[in-house]
Amino acid sequence: MKTDIPMDREEKKVYELECIQELVEAGKGLVKTKAITDLGIDYRRILQFVEEGSLTRVKSGYYTTKSEDYSEEQLIVAMYPDGILTLGSALYYHGYLKQRPYGWNIAISKNTSKSRFKIEYPIVTPCYTEPEVMKLGVTTVEVAGNPMQIYDKDRLICDVLKYQEKLDRDDFREGVFSYIRDKEKRVDKLMEYARERQVLKKVQSMIGVWL
Repeated sequence: MKTDIPMDREEKKVYELECIQELVEAGKGLVKTKAITDLGIDYRRILQFVEEGSLTRVKSGYYTTKSEDYSEEQLIVAMYPDGILTLGSALYYHGYLKQRPYGWNIAISKNTSKSRFKIEYPIVTPCYTEPEVMKLGVTTVEVAGNPMQIYDKDRLICDVLKYQEKLDRDDFREGVFSYIRDKEKRVDKLMEYARERQVLKKVQSMIGVWL
């Protein structure tokens, strides 16, 4: 961050906050500590902005300018670009649930740092997944105007059956029957995913009769 315009201490402070705001907007609601310090802004200034309420620490190494300016959706997209919507969250974004469940279900590699999910807002439940099966059946959906990864409907239902206990009973029922009624479901892909996810017997016994 360089400027040839002479500024007093207060003017410089205002200018630095404006620069941080531009980074936040470019980062879809979030900015990393390094991006701020790369501008030449001292870390003590960051702490000052946090103390004054101009900047909010979302989690370690991530900040936003007043979190109420950004929706949960925007923060999720910004914080977890490598995450994949699954279970209740994916059921909602596929149109299988009328209401989005409380909190977010995000599939993530089991090798990722657990500290990424130590946040107070938004509420996120990570689903740690083996890297070799994580990308199976991944597609994208628009969340807050931005693309985010999500499991396709047929892979999703296999995981819904596999992790039934992680879902609200009503959401589970509504999601499964929405899939059964979906004219775009692909039974051949469902069975392929069911074998891969080791839920073939469960698929056959619980929803096979409806297919």
